[in-house]
Amino acid sequence: MGEILGIGMTHYPGLNGPDNNFTAPLRFVLGNEAVPENLKDPANWPEPMRREWGDDQGTTAGRQHREALVAELRKVRQAIDDFKPDFIIVWGDDQYENFKDEIIPAFCVLAYDSVELQPWAKSTVTGSAFWGEWKNTWNEPPEKKFVMKGHRAGAKYAASSLLEQGFDIAYAYRPLHKNLGHAFLNTFLFLDYGRKGFDYPIVPFAVNCYGRRVVAQHGSLISISDSSEAEMDPPSPMPWRCFDLGRTVARALTESPWRTVLIGSSSWSHGTLTAKNWYLHPDAERDHEMFESLKAGDFEKWRQTPLAALEESGQQEMLNWMCMVGAMAELGRKPDDAVFIESWVCNSNKCFAYFKP
Repeated sequence: MGEILGIGMTHYPGLNGPDNNFTAPLRFVLGNEAVPENLKDPANWPEPMRREWGDDQGTTAGRQHREALVAELRKVRQAIDDFKPDFIIVWGDDQYENFKDEIIPAFCVLAYDSVELQPWAKSTVTGSAFWGEWKNTWNEPPEKKFVMKGHRAGAKYAASSLLEQGFDIAYAYRPLHKNLGHAFLNTFLFLDYGRKGFDYPIVPFAVNCYGRRVVAQHGSLISISDSSEAEMDPPSPMPWRCFDLGRTVARALTESPWRTVLIGSSSWSHGTLTAKNWYLHPDAERDHEMFESLKAGDFEKWRQTPLAALEESGQQEMLNWMCMVGAMAELGRKPDDAVFIESWVCNSNKCFAYFKP
């Protein structure tokens, strides 16, 4: 019988760069003429946001945010090392990287043997208007290469199991446009944040989290405007469908011969996706509600979350977590540990969760 370790984490792009880049998305929005002038004045911001912004435009808050995130990433790596998996499945979003105009599947299992990555050769971060080019935090040269091992047998097993249970899953043996979307690239880089090497095979499992925005806005906030419904794309898969997909994967893997880690990788509410806050800060209240239900093991509340509620609160990427939480619900597990890391100026709140076998 297969053993499963469940983990929730972030792939926040800011962790790749310097502390002052943590507030780059906010500064990008502040520079948009569509934002009312009174909302560009920190004096009119919520008090926690003003405090984080401080007198250095959030650089200190960015440094503190990094310290909190890296501490959790070390815990994630230790949990994986202790578990010694045969492979890792990572649910992550594709932001107009391999899901482009040619084809937009709801889900796609990437059954790669391996992928060569050169993340610093040029900007590989979706939404480079926010982040731009910068010296990476490890001071690695542009020619630095990594190889991420895949696990084709495990990927094909997962895809086959889902198809047999009525999930019309796409799969791929090679990339279409990019070697690896940023959700998976950053997850891979962050699982080895201490740069001691990472040899565990990874099966990327792409989710069309951005749905209505994936083509219309290239999986990001391109402009602050009231886009008409006609300009938007069809929606993401429903939260309940992602949840049930995770349940099905967990059932299949418990019958497999492998030790597997299931990771839901994303930040939670994104300021740059939360229109009701003029894209300035995330929906902290809604994130806290989701976090409390996560800790309590109230997973049916997660499953019943409407897609419209996720979209309203800038929580689109939580569909990745929805898959992982569904898997943990199938296994009857509450988190053994869960940590909420709030930020008002670093674009998104982050959560880490650990579900031990």
